[in-house]
Amino acid sequence: MSAFPPCPKCNSEYVYEDGLSLICPECAHEWAKDTSSNSDDNENSVKDANGNNLVDGDTVSVIKDLKVKGSSSVVKVGSKVKNIRLVEGDHNIDCKIDGIGAMKLKSEFVKKA
Repeated sequence: MSAFPPCPKCNSEYVYEDGLSLICPECAHEWAKDTSSNSDDNENSVKDANGNNLVDGDTVSVIKDLKVKGSSSVVKVGSKVKNIRLVEGDHNIDCKIDGIGAMKLKSEFVKKA
């Protein structure tokens, strides 16, 4: 539809240009035009649900109740996870959660604390 990338906040395709910025009309998110073209050099970076870059040792919080596979346990919304480790793969965060133990999480279900 347009030559602009989708909105990094809500993934809307209805992005338009206003001067040096790109604007999403659905969530009102604005970002610089030149930063969207530099995403190729950071293709291996891991981003949280809000688009913030994550690094080893960060503290994140869970944004959605997550069922633990093979168990009746649930990781509740707002659970803080300290000292994460980034790994390759679909579940790109290795961590230990109090009361549950070692887990792998997807970065799309956490936000940087």
